Order: sequence, then structure tokens, then C-alpha cells
Amino acid sequence: MERKRISKTMTLYRIKIAAAVCLILLLSGCGAPPLTENTKVEEPGITSMEEEPDLAYEVPVSRPNILVNQLGYITDGTKMAVFRGGELPAEFYVINADTGEKVFVGAPETGEYGGNEENQLCYGDFSALTQPGTYYLEAPVLGRSYNFEIADDMYVRVFQEACRQYYYNRCGMSLTNEFAGERAHNACHTGNAVLREDISVSLNVSGGWHQDEMGSKEVVTAAENIGVMLLAYELYGSAFGDGMGIPESGNDIPDILDEIRYEIEWLLKMQDPASGAVYSGVTVYEQGAGKSPASYVEPEDIEATKAFAAVLAKFSYLYQYYENAFATDCLKASDRAWKYVELNGEKEIKEADPWKFAAAAELYRASGLSACNRFLTEYLRQTEDQRELDEVTFLGYVTYISTKQRVNLDLCESITKELMQRAEDISEGARSSVYLVEEGEGNEHNLKLLENMMYLTMVDYMISNHEYDNVIENHLHYLMGRNEQAICYIDNEGENNYSQTDETLGIMKQFGANSKLIFMLSEIVGGHTK
Repeated sequence: MERKRISKTMTLYRIKIAAAVCLILLLSGCGAPPLTENTKVEEPGITSMEEEPDLAYEVPVSRPNILVNQLGYITDGTKMAVFRGGELPAEFYVINADTGEKVFVGAPETGEYGGNEENQLCYGDFSALTQPGTYYLEAPVLGRSYNFEIADDMYVRVFQEACRQYYYNRCGMSLTNEFAGERAHNACHTGNAVLREDISVSLNVSGGWHQDEMGSKEVVTAAENIGVMLLAYELYGSAFGDGMGIPESGNDIPDILDEIRYEIEWLLKMQDPASGAVYSGVTVYEQGAGKSPASYVEPEDIEATKAFAAVLAKFSYLYQYYENAFATDCLKASDRAWKYVELNGEKEIKEADPWKFAAAAELYRASGLSACNRFLTEYLRQTEDQRELDEVTFLGYVTYISTKQRVNLDLCESITKELMQRAEDISEGARSSVYLVEEGEGNEHNLKLLENMMYLTMVDYMISNHEYDNVIENHLHYLMGRNEQAICYIDNEGENNYSQTDETLGIMKQFGANSKLIFMLSEIVGGHTK
């Protein structure tokens, strides 16, 4: 009897559900007459457990739980993956992506930083695998990683592409398909620009490298990046060849010097030949539809003049072995800028002045000018408690301690200790963090990592520290995909490239970051890091 009552109740329930479904179908247009503006539709008496149904679904971004350098690893280099998850495996496997063969079995190890209960972290070392090929990692529970390669010349392609970025940004000349591919374009900004302070005066300031989408160019920004790349060439010249794929390739001059010369020629246009002062930059503005962009030469600036003096002297010192006449012209221009600074700048040393320090260091090395040596000695003694190790001071430091000119040995020792302490702080910070680099995210974080690697690479060059080699490689792995977002920040590389997320995140697209990427890669490509 009880079973019959239940059956009867279920039958009535099904009838009600069927009736409701029919009503919904009729109201939605299946078998119902077309609705007009005057048609009145009564709402069905069906209630929901939610006040308003939420029909907007967001598909969560799927990221692997095994993080690797998506470009790959040097054959004899350190190969480390990061594993993350609520449950970590007892072992992992390296699989040949072409054959499906299991070629390596390893056991994850917990590092100094183990994450938390929801997202534990551990590391897998497969450095013993040295056979070139394409692979991926796989582990129980966690799944698989993105593909990666193992090869002897793993980073040569990326290094050369990073160097070519400056060719792609050349202003005032046509870029051909042969060298620029899809980034080829006709010559731009070939006309004169007018002085911001007196529009009746126009100057030919074409050439150089665009620094933003509009094509603007700043002298100080140019000098910072030239200084970084020239130091990279000075330390690791063997990494820079004469066949990187620019119009000057094959002229028996390293392509990086050819490329920098193109920018130096623009810088020479920015100097007033009479006074020696340097205009601060060229700003380009859109004027509206159908009108050509307007270009203004920004006023003379003491900081721009100091920066100009520093890089023109540095370039002349390195370029003299290839074209002595042009190198001499650069040195004379640097000297004119220095004399302008001496006449128009601060007479007394009151505070840290990185660009004047760097200019004096470069000019003293290139020319032996005694006035520069006196300034350097006084400056280093008086600002000892004021200086901070920024990018420009770093460039001046390296030149001062490496010059063949006579210098104060006590000051050299003090600078060396400061550089070595900074390197040790960077190394210690990286060892105790989640992804073996200083914690953070975004463009500013990546730029800071690259700047740190510039300091660390220099000290590693001085003392050849194997631990520092590993730290440098770990930073490269981070930027190429072994990070929390599993994003590769290098152009056209990796299965999960930055361009799929945010076009602004690419390191090569950032004028100030790309030169530091070149610096870090030059050590690895040059064969120092193993």
C-alpha cells in the first residue's frame, strides 16, 4: 500500500514537471504565435533557489603544475623544474616528445621554501639528462609540463633576436623585408624638427632608435642602454658576431657595434657644436587625422650632456680598433660635452652625481685627462656615504676599477667590496624565494631581476663563482616560463607566450629591459656560464 502511494505521488510530480516544461516551450516560441509589441506574456509560476540566475561564466586559465623553461636548457647546464600542488609526487619522468619514450626518472626535492598546504612547492633536478632533443616532464597527480628543448646553442637564436630589436627600431631609414621581415617599413621622421624654445629654428635630428610607439627619443635613455650593451660587448665579445642579420653584417665589425654606431650618429646630431651642450631629446606628437606628426627638439639639458659625454667616450674607446677616425670624432665630442658640464654644472661636490661620475671615468680611461682623475678621486671620497648602486654608478664603477690608467687602489678595493656585497645579497635573496628569484610580478619586477643579474654577472666575471652561475641561469629560466603564471616573456618563444596574455609584458618590446637581457644572455652565449 505504501509503495502504491509513493508511485502515485511520483506520477503526479512528473505530470506537473511536464506541464511546466510545455509552458516554457510555448512561451519561448516553440509552437507559439509570434510575439508583437502588444502581446502580453504572463510569467510562469516557477521559482528558483537564486534571486537572479548568473549566466556569465568565466573559463579559468589553465596553468600546468610542472613549470619549466619553455624555450629549453643548455646541454651541460643546470636543468630544474618547479612542481606545485596540494599533493606532490614521489617521482617524475622526462619524456621524449617525439617518441614518447621515458628517458629520465627523478625524485622531487623540497627547497628552502616549501609553499603552503594548498599549494606545496618542490623542485626536480634533471641536469643529468644531456641528450639534445625535445622533451616534457610528467608526474602522477600533477600531469605534464609544456615542451622544451635541450641543445648546445640553446639561447643563440634568442640572443640574436634581442640584438636585432634595435635595428627594428631604427628611425629615418627604410627597413627591408630581407632584414626586418613583417616589421619592414618605409623611412620615417626624415624631416627636420623644430626647437621647442624657438620654432623658427629647425634641426636635422633624424636617425637613432625609436623609444616608444610615437618615435620619441631621449638622450639619457639612449645612453643608459648603450652603456649596458657596450659593457656586455667588452666582457663577452665572443658572443657578438658579424652575422646577426642586419644590413651591416659581414663588414668585419661586430654587429652590436654597427648597431650602436647608428645611435651614436644620432647623438652627435643632438650636440650644439659651439657650446658642447646636448639637447635632451626629440618628442613626436600626433597632430590629428591627415596631418604629419610634429617633432620637437627638447631644450639643452645638463644631465643629457653628462650622459652624452659618458657613452661617447666609452664608444670611442671600444670602436677605435675598427675605425679610428670616427672614434676620435666621438672622443672630441665627449670632451666638448665634459667642458660644458665643468663650466655650467655644480662647482663643488655636494651629493652623488652618477652621470658626471660615469662621464669622468670613461673620459679618463679613454684619454687620460688629469682633470677627470682629480674629480674621480674627490668624488669617490666625498660621496662614500651618499652613493647608491644604481645602473649608471655601476657602469662608472666597472670602468674605474678596470682602467689601465693610474687610479687609487684603496678606492678600487672599496668599490670591489661594494659590488661583491651586492652580488651576495642578490644571491641570498634568490636562494630563499619561491621560484629561485626575488619575489614579485609584472614589468617592474622583471626589469629589477634583469638589473640584478647585470650586477651579479659582473661579479661572476671577476671571481667566477659557480653558485652565481646557477643563480643567473635560474633567472633566465624564470623569465622563460618557470614562474607562477607559467608565462614566457620572450618574443615568439614558448607554448604560453606573453602575447597570449598581455602584449606589454614582452621584455624585448621594452627599450630599457632588452639591453639588460642582452647583457645576461651574452654571458651564457659567450660560454662563461656552464
